[in-house]
Amino acid sequence: MRIIEVITDHGHVDTLHGIAEQQGAEDIWIGQTDEDGRCSTRFLVAPDKQQAIIDALQTVLNAAENSRLLVLPVEASLPRIEEKAEVEEKEKSNSVTRSREELYQKIADGARLDSNFIYMVMMSTVVAAIGLLSDNVAVVIGAMVIAPLLGPNMALAFAATLGEAELLWTALKANITGLLLALILSSAIGYFWPVNVSSAELMSRTFVGMDGVVLALVSGAAAVLALTTGASNSLVGVMVAVALLPPTATVGLMLGAAKFNYAGGAALLLAVNIACVNLAANIVFLFKGIKPRTWFERKKARQSITIFIIFWLLVVSILLVAINYGSY
Repeated sequence: MRIIEVITDHGHVDTLHGIAEQQGAEDIWIGQTDEDGRCSTRFLVAPDKQQAIIDALQTVLNAAENSRLLVLPVEASLPRIEEKAEVEEKEKSNSVTRSREELYQKIADGARLDSNFIYMVMMSTVVAAIGLLSDNVAVVIGAMVIAPLLGPNMALAFAATLGEAELLWTALKANITGLLLALILSSAIGYFWPVNVSSAELMSRTFVGMDGVVLALVSGAAAVLALTTGASNSLVGVMVAVALLPPTATVGLMLGAAKFNYAGGAALLLAVNIACVNLAANIVFLFKGIKPRTWFERKKARQSITIFIIFWLLVVSILLVAINYGSY
């Protein structure tokens, strides 16, 4: 459940009532009018109704001055609201419990290129490198939980789904910066720290097979499912980081130790994982029905998602050929 709060001129109250009735809000209540003529109207909304109500409110209030729309989580609602939707309607809604605006805010925050992101990449790289070199599974899992590359990759797929150029550029900068920083730092560690080629954790990431392709696809799909349904982000971080961070650290360690053959294998694994994670994420976002509000934006988004899916399919196809023929 969500509470959608609209703060706008009192003259819009009748329109807001109409939206609540038309879109099936569970409840609506109106606060007192302030000195500036604005009042607060709150809607209690079921998960499958919130996106339609938010879109309708944005359409009405788009030109209204001094208006604001807030989406607030609801931990519990008493008395309990009985399920009204039929099974077919639930399937049609694809179980998306977060609105497009909530997803945008959360995903954009995860792709912000700031000092915190830099520190997280550095710490997770060091943790991953130590775990790989010491063949310590627990330490490698610790690096997976930190998962600094989750946000930028989900943002890249989400931006492609919505056709958001600004978010796309932000995600690309964060992705490139994070990968380069991880590679440089792990290369320095590999140069000064003897690389243990007997480490199973390290050597397992110097080659890629079909199982690695499946893992990356499932990781990307699981990440989007968890984001859109509000599941634990810790699980998402583990699923995505297992396919991205350890191979990145492995590439750097092998480059630093001048073991270029192993570095090439790890680089191919990293490329496969990035391509598959983004491909799966794009497809699941599309399947979940995540799309912009206006017709023009939806047309632009259809072009964007089509281009990106075709691009990632081509990249994955080329990488599969490289895997089958052992080109690295």
